[in-house]
Amino acid sequence: MDNSEDNLTKSNTKLAFTVSKCSSYSSTYIPDHIMHDKPWDQTSRWSSDSNTPPQFLVLKLQRISIVESITFGKFEKTHVCNLKKFKVYAGLTEENMTELLESGLKNDSHPERFDLNHQINGYIFPCRYIKIVPLQSWGPSFNFSIWYIEIQGVDDYEIVQPRIISFNNFQEREAIRVCLKHLRDHNYLDAFDSLQKKTRVQLEHPKMTELHNLLVLKGDFSGTEKFLEDCSDTHLFYKFIIQQDYKGTWTQILADPDLEHSGADSKIPLKPRMRGGHQMCIDVDAEQIYLFGGWDGYQDLSDFWSYNIPLGTWTLISESPELEGGPSARSCHKMVLDQEHRQIFILGRFLDIYCRIGGDEPKSDFYVYDIESKKWTLISDDTHAYGGPELIFDHQMCIDSTKSLLYVFGGRILGGHTGISDALPLMHNTRDGEEETSRFPDPMSPSALSMSSQNSEQQYSGLYSYHISTNTWTLIRSDVSSENLTPDRIKSRVGHSMLFHKDLRKLYIFAGQRSKEFLNDFFSYDVDRDEIEIISDGMKGANPVNSPSGGFTQRATIDSDLNELYIFSGVTKREEKREETVHNSFWVYDIRQSTWSCIYRNDGHGMLSDGLPPIPLSEPCPRFAHQLVYDHNTKVHYIFGGNPGRQKDKDPKLRLDDFWRLRLDRPAQCDVLRECKLMLRKQRFEELVSENSLDALLYLQTSLSELVNHSDPVQSKDFQKLSHLLFSNDGEDVRMLDTDDPVIKEDKRVLKRSQIFDKLVRFFPEEMTQPKINLIDLLSF
Repeated sequence: MDNSEDNLTKSNTKLAFTVSKCSSYSSTYIPDHIMHDKPWDQTSRWSSDSNTPPQFLVLKLQRISIVESITFGKFEKTHVCNLKKFKVYAGLTEENMTELLESGLKNDSHPERFDLNHQINGYIFPCRYIKIVPLQSWGPSFNFSIWYIEIQGVDDYEIVQPRIISFNNFQEREAIRVCLKHLRDHNYLDAFDSLQKKTRVQLEHPKMTELHNLLVLKGDFSGTEKFLEDCSDTHLFYKFIIQQDYKGTWTQILADPDLEHSGADSKIPLKPRMRGGHQMCIDVDAEQIYLFGGWDGYQDLSDFWSYNIPLGTWTLISESPELEGGPSARSCHKMVLDQEHRQIFILGRFLDIYCRIGGDEPKSDFYVYDIESKKWTLISDDTHAYGGPELIFDHQMCIDSTKSLLYVFGGRILGGHTGISDALPLMHNTRDGEEETSRFPDPMSPSALSMSSQNSEQQYSGLYSYHISTNTWTLIRSDVSSENLTPDRIKSRVGHSMLFHKDLRKLYIFAGQRSKEFLNDFFSYDVDRDEIEIISDGMKGANPVNSPSGGFTQRATIDSDLNELYIFSGVTKREEKREETVHNSFWVYDIRQSTWSCIYRNDGHGMLSDGLPPIPLSEPCPRFAHQLVYDHNTKVHYIFGGNPGRQKDKDPKLRLDDFWRLRLDRPAQCDVLRECKLMLRKQRFEELVSENSLDALLYLQTSLSELVNHSDPVQSKDFQKLSHLLFSNDGEDVRMLDTDDPVIKEDKRVLKRSQIFDKLVRFFPEEMTQPKINLIDLLSF
């Protein structure tokens, strides 16, 4: 049976439905109104008569169909009764439905379309009923309103009917597997064999059956351990391992005190000094990290450094690249490395407001550094003159080395037409997050007034591509305001994250800031298809516990081989309170699973004291305007410098010069194997206790003890509890086996071993194992 979605896409259509049932409705706001799209008519909606759950609408499709998406129409203005949170369920009957979606609507006038999950275990499932359950409205304590609903999907009989048969067969097969599991777990082996022979349904992969026979039926613990060792050698635990959360280990990289400058400052270690707003990139093949520029709290920096990872040494390549035909001192620029051609590109910078008043309009210079020849080249003294961006800062830049393309997105424009209002003390005009109010001119001066009259709006740069070989710029998307935002357009911003996935051929863009608005959206852009995919608009089911907070301070990296994005947050600002949080956090986004996981939080450790970090540190103190690079070969991150932010009351000019390594680790194959063996040996010990106490004691002191980490308080305590079983009959596990009836005793052993088997199979790929659910759990009373 072809269960692909090719035919579904071609046959997608608007599905007809009626309202089958509703929880309640208010006054004249009847449920049938959702079938008519009248955004100008305030009465054309369903409205519940209460916000007390459960409130719902049940829609009955004209035919059994495969639903693919749902669209919510809205009133022409924002409305307090719009659904901030909701769920959508579907099924063939009203009594048996599956959750397809949990999301929420923006409180605006634009219709929103949501894709609906229409597969279970890879099988496309049809439905006849759709249930919409409002959970929260935008206005506190207001009733729920739905203005218009449109369902898209497939109702073609020739396409749907085979899926109905296929899904029914799948359900029947899964029901039989659940029964087989129950029979085997309770040692009803005759019934198990009879059902399996009659239906020809296999409970699991043959290797799992072999494991069950060795452990549960034969009680061959040594044979079971050998079986698990073979599974580890053939990497059957791999899927389990990659689904586990990372554990991060920080290591501070200290400069070698024996390496000193040869000049007057001979006691200063040869390494970059304190700074924020700098840039770093990494050459993973040569194992070199490059650092350029930044802001030390007083001035822009121009020094250019490299760090040799194997040797652990910094090298000052140039104190002033400008004297060698390279870029001038700068901060808030961007720098990327072309791994294929071993070149470094630098674009953008921040300029103080007094540098932009009067005189010529500042231009956007663009440089490349050739690593082999150690020479700088000015590609262009004004990228805007060649179709590229104007002078920008706090933008993002990525490289597609395969096609020799640079992508530049966002950033504030610092052209001569940028308004002086950008730089007034209450606005956010920063070099590395620091408000430079002390350096602003008098806002009532003639030069300031002249500048302000031109334009009071901050301007942002769009999405550009630059073809390196032909020296050609292309504007892909221009900036768009919130009022004109559509699904195929992008809102520009500053201080965001942008990463390029070389295999999926997509840019991933997250968060940032636009004027006073802190963004928390997350989307991808397919560079070959020119398509935007909204992963999260920052509103739908937004939960700061389950995803990183938005802002302009985070740094991000990508591992295309693992399909993972990494985000290290900075000191995120709370816009409404104009204050900074004191937490750093490190997040991993799994592209395949579309899930975030937080592997590290700093709850104030490493606090700065009197302007200096405490020694020793086990992790970096909170910061922003730092830089982060990632070596995807060794799976190690490197972070340097930044602005400690919250110490401004002590020293507002303070910047950091500490250098850190972050290694992310998951359990290894040997760790999983050891955990499996430990479970087996605990079970073997408990069985020995009921047979021969002396043998059990010897087994505890040798075979079991060698697997226990006695320095771990939890494992040590568990080990001590096991030893108590030798001298007490109070243990529940011992009492289960304490019987003279050999049949009962064996049944109880089988039940205990089955429980161990259930724990072991979770380390194997799900497609190999028995169903997770238990038959007895499906009963309701």
